[in-house]
Amino acid sequence: MEKLTKRLSTIKMFNLYKGLLSNTQQEILFDYLCLDLSITEISENRNISRSAVEDAIKKGTHKLEEIEEVVCMYKKMKSIKEKIEALIEISKDEEQIKLLNEILGDLDDGI
Repeated sequence: MEKLTKRLSTIKMFNLYKGLLSNTQQEILFDYLCLDLSITEISENRNISRSAVEDAIKKGTHKLEEIEEVVCMYKKMKSIKEKIEALIEISKDEEQIKLLNEILGDLDDGI
């Protein structure tokens, strides 16, 4: 379960910060994270070595984590999402619940 949680947070950070990665890192991480291709499949599709793919994934993931340490956008958005979910649970007003769910949807699009 921890591995899945880590992968999901990496995907969300990728969605937030992918523009700060090199084109190669963006493409390889997209194939790996979003298309769920294996390292071998990416290697064969791009006609590069498995170690080059592994290196791009490792460096790209590390860069995403470094960016998040400085910017903290994923952490902040996750905290806001949790607070909105708590408000939905205690709210009795249908209009408020509808609006909060719309905000949650907007956050989900961002992360």
